[in-house]
Amino acid sequence: MGLTKQYLRYAASAVFGVIGSQKANIAYVTLRGGERGRYVAVAACEHVFIWDVRKGEKVLILQGQKHEVTFLCPSPDGVHIAVGYEDGAVRIFSLLSGESNVSFNGHKSAVSVINYDALGARLVTGSKDTDVIVWDIINECGLYRLRGHKDVITQALFLKEKNLLLTSSKDTFVKWWDLDTQHCFKTMVGHRSEVWGAVLLNQENRLLTGSADSELRAWDITYLEEKKAEGEPKVKKGKTLLDDDDNNDDEGEDESLEERILSCKKSGSILREARDRVVSMTTDARARVIACHGNDSVLEVFTVLSEEEVQRKMTKKLKKAKKKAAKAQEDAGEQTAEPVVERMLKDEIIRLTNIKASAKIRWVDCLSCAGGELKVALLLQNNTVETYSLKTSDKTPTANKTARLTLGGHRTDVRTLAFSSDNLAVLSASGDTVKVWNRSTLQVIRTMACEYALSSLFVPGDRQIILGTKSGKLQIFELASGSLLEAVDAHNGALWSICLAPDQRGIVTGSADKTVKFWEFELIKDQGTGQKRLTLKHTRTLQLEEEVLCVKFSPDHRLLAVSLLDCTVKIFYTDTLKFFLSLYGHKLPVLCLDISHDNTLIATGSADRNVKIWGLDFGDCHRSLFAHDDSVMFLQFVPKTHLFFTAGKDKKIKQWDADKFEHIQTLEGHHREVWCLAISPNGDHLVSSSHDKSMRLWERTREPIILEEEREMEREAEFEESLGKGDAPVVPGETEREAAPAGKKTVETVKAAERVMEALEIYKEEARKMEEHKYACEMAGKEVPPPKPNPILVAFGNVSPSRYVLDVIKKVRSSELEVSLLVLPFPYVPELLKLFSSYIHQGLEVELVCRCLFFLLKIHFGQITSNQMLLSVIDELQTSTLSKVSDIRDLMGFNSAGLQFLQREIESKEDVTFFADATGQLEEKKKKRRKRERAVLTIA
Repeated sequence: MGLTKQYLRYAASAVFGVIGSQKANIAYVTLRGGERGRYVAVAACEHVFIWDVRKGEKVLILQGQKHEVTFLCPSPDGVHIAVGYEDGAVRIFSLLSGESNVSFNGHKSAVSVINYDALGARLVTGSKDTDVIVWDIINECGLYRLRGHKDVITQALFLKEKNLLLTSSKDTFVKWWDLDTQHCFKTMVGHRSEVWGAVLLNQENRLLTGSADSELRAWDITYLEEKKAEGEPKVKKGKTLLDDDDNNDDEGEDESLEERILSCKKSGSILREARDRVVSMTTDARARVIACHGNDSVLEVFTVLSEEEVQRKMTKKLKKAKKKAAKAQEDAGEQTAEPVVERMLKDEIIRLTNIKASAKIRWVDCLSCAGGELKVALLLQNNTVETYSLKTSDKTPTANKTARLTLGGHRTDVRTLAFSSDNLAVLSASGDTVKVWNRSTLQVIRTMACEYALSSLFVPGDRQIILGTKSGKLQIFELASGSLLEAVDAHNGALWSICLAPDQRGIVTGSADKTVKFWEFELIKDQGTGQKRLTLKHTRTLQLEEEVLCVKFSPDHRLLAVSLLDCTVKIFYTDTLKFFLSLYGHKLPVLCLDISHDNTLIATGSADRNVKIWGLDFGDCHRSLFAHDDSVMFLQFVPKTHLFFTAGKDKKIKQWDADKFEHIQTLEGHHREVWCLAISPNGDHLVSSSHDKSMRLWERTREPIILEEEREMEREAEFEESLGKGDAPVVPGETEREAAPAGKKTVETVKAAERVMEALEIYKEEARKMEEHKYACEMAGKEVPPPKPNPILVAFGNVSPSRYVLDVIKKVRSSELEVSLLVLPFPYVPELLKLFSSYIHQGLEVELVCRCLFFLLKIHFGQITSNQMLLSVIDELQTSTLSKVSDIRDLMGFNSAGLQFLQREIESKEDVTFFADATGQLEEKKKKRRKRERAVLTIA
C-alpha cells in the first residue's frame, strides 16, 4: 500500500469582533452578588457574552455549540439564565460557574420568547413553529405543549397570582390559557395587525400591547372568580334546554368559561411618537416603567403612576374644572351642573422622556435601582451596547449616557483582512474603521478611522498598513501613532484589489475604472515634521476593456493575473505588460484568485459557485469543482502547499487539494455570508469575517484528517439532522388538540431508547441463561458451575441484570425520558412493566419508576388492557404503587414539619428571622412603628 497524503485539521479557536448579535435580546444580570445594573448579557453568535459595562470588559462567556442564540431570560433569583437557540433548543446556564446542566428540546425552529414564572420553577417558551411549551425546571422535563396560534409567538407571560398564561403572536391574536386544564379560554381579537409585544401592569390588572401601528393599546383585566367569591351572581351564557339553536352551543360554552375566569375590556390607547411597528417593549421588575421603540434610534419611556399619584392628579383636575365652571357661571349668571372629571388612561400612564441613541435600536432592557434611578441598556443595530441612567423622580428627567461598548468590534461588516509577516497581528477594516488585533490575546491594539475599505495589506516591516477604498483612494496609516500618513487618489472607481509585489518594493492595484496601476514604495521628507515617511509613487498603468475585480502577482514576479467583469482571467507578463493567456470558462465574474507558491497552478473562484484549477504554463483547466452553494467570495493558497481555502456566501469555509482535486474539510461556524479570510504566512492560523459581524480564528492542529472518515462523519451528521427533523412520534389516543406532549424526537432520544432496548435484551439473555443453568442443575442432580455473566454487567461492577436496566433508565436525561419511552417498541413494554413491579416492591427509585409507568400506561393503554398476561402485573403495580407513594409523601411531610420546627426553635433562641419571610416582616414592623408614631403625634 502506497503512502497517503496527510492533511492536518483546522479547528475553531475563538470568536471575536462581535459585541452583541442582533437576533437575541439584551438583559441585565447579576454576577456573584455584584452591583445591580453593572453586567449585561448579550448573544454573540452561538455564545452568550456577559459584559461589565463599567469597565467595558468581557467577564464571562457561556459557550454555545453550533446554533445561533435567539433569546435570553435571566431567572428571578439572578443565579441562572435561560438561553434559546435557532434550532429550538433551550439551555439553562449557571451564572456562577458558566456551565449548563439543563437543556430542553421541544421546538422545531428558533425560540422567539422565554419567560420564568414568579418562583423560577417553570419556564415558558414560544417559537417560530407557533407552539408554546411550558417546562418544569426542577424536574427538568416538559409539562405540555400549547397549540393554537398560527404565526410566530412574540410574547408569553405567566400571571403571578393565578395559574394562567398570556401569549401574543404575529397572527394578530392574544390568547389566555388556563394551565390547570391546558385550555385556551379566551382569544382577544382587537388588533388589526401583528402583536409585537405585551406587558402586564397595575398588579396584573392591565395589559398593554404593542402592534404594527403607533398605538399602545391598553386592556383592563377583571378577574371574575373573585367577584363570585364576594357573592356576586353570575349569569351563564349558553344554550338552555328551551333553546332550539344548536349553532351557539360551543360559543356559549366558551363564553361561560371566559366569564368564569376573567374579562378583558379595552380602556384606551397611548400614542407613540414613532409611526412604525413596535420592535421591542419591556418594563422594569415592578412594572412601573415602560420602554418601547420602533425601527429608529429613539427609545420612548413611560411611567405608570401609583393610585395615590393618580388620585392627587384627579383632585387637581377637579379643582381646575370647578374653578372654570364657577367663572363661567359668574359670566353667564346661570346655575350650571357640578363638573365631572373622567379618569382617562393618559392620567395613569404618562410619558417620562425620550432617549436618543447613537444608532437604530434593536433591543432594550430596564432596571429600577435604589433612589428612583432607572438604568436602561440598549443593543443597537451597529454592533454596539449603550447604557443610560435617569432619575424617574425628577419632574423633567434627562437620560445620561453611562457607558458605550464599541472597542471590541466594528460598526459595519469587515470587508478585508490581512496578517502581519510575523503572524502576530491581524488587520480588519470595515466601512468606517480599521482595527489591528493581537492574534494571541484577541485584544484591539489600534483603531483608526478610515473610508469604506475593500482591500488591505501590511507594508513590509509591519509598521504601516495600506487600505484600498470604495472611492478609489489608497490610505496609508502608521501603526505606531495610529495616524493617517497620506491618502492617494489612485483610481476613479472602487479599488477592489491590492497585491504586494514579490520583491516587496511595491504594490499593484486593480479598480472598477478598468485600470491596473503599479506603485513603488518611496521615502520622502514630511514637510510638517521634517522626518522621512512612506509614500507611494505611481510607475505604470495597464488599461483594460472591463472593470478589474482581482489582481495577483505570481511568486516569481514573472506574471500578473487579472480577473475582469467579463468572466475571464487575463494573464500578462509583468515586465512588458504583454498579454500571455486568457482563462475563460466561468459563467459569472471571477471574484477571487490565487497563484501557488511554485508558479504552476492558478485557482479561480467565481459567482457561479465553481472553483477552477488551471495550469499556468498553457492555461489549461485541470479541474472544475462545484465548491459552494452560493458565490465564492475569497480564495487563498496555504503558503508552500497546493492546498487552498475558499469562503462562500453559503456561510462555509472549505479546504481543497489542488493536486488531487479533493475536498478536505469544511469549517462551519459563521451564521451569515463569509466576506473574506486571511491565512497567516506560516499557514498555522486562519481568520475569517462574516456578515454576522463576527470574526473567527481557526488554528491548525496536529490531528490528521482521513478523508474517508471525514465523508462518513458528514453523512452521519446529515442522517442525524434528518432524524431530528423527521415526523414526531404519534401518541396513541392523542388527537390534534390544544395541549400536546412537550418533547420532540431527537438523535439523543433515539439513542436513549436504543440503550434501554439493549439493556432489556441483556436482561432477557441473562434470565434465559439462569433458566438453562437451573434446568442443568436439576438434570445433573448437583450444582453446576454458573454461566459467565455478560461482560457489560461485569464492567459495571457485577450488577444484577434488573439493576442494570434501572441504571440505564436513570441515565436518560429527564427532559428526554418521555420521548425515549415513546420510541420504545411495544414488545419490550411487558418485560419493563414486570421489572417496574419488582423495583417498586424493593423501593428503588419509586418516583422515576412511577413516572415511566404512568407514561407507558397512558400511551399503550389499549394493548396493555387487552393482554391477559399483564392483568396480574397491573394489579400488583396498583397496590404496591399506592402504598409506596403514600409512604414517600408521609416521609416528605414529616421532614417538612421537622424543618419548620427547627426554624422556629432557632428563631426563638437567637431572635433571628430566617428565609423569605424576613423582608416582609421587617416592612410590617416599620409600618406599625410609623402608625404608632402618627397616633402619638395626633394625641399630643
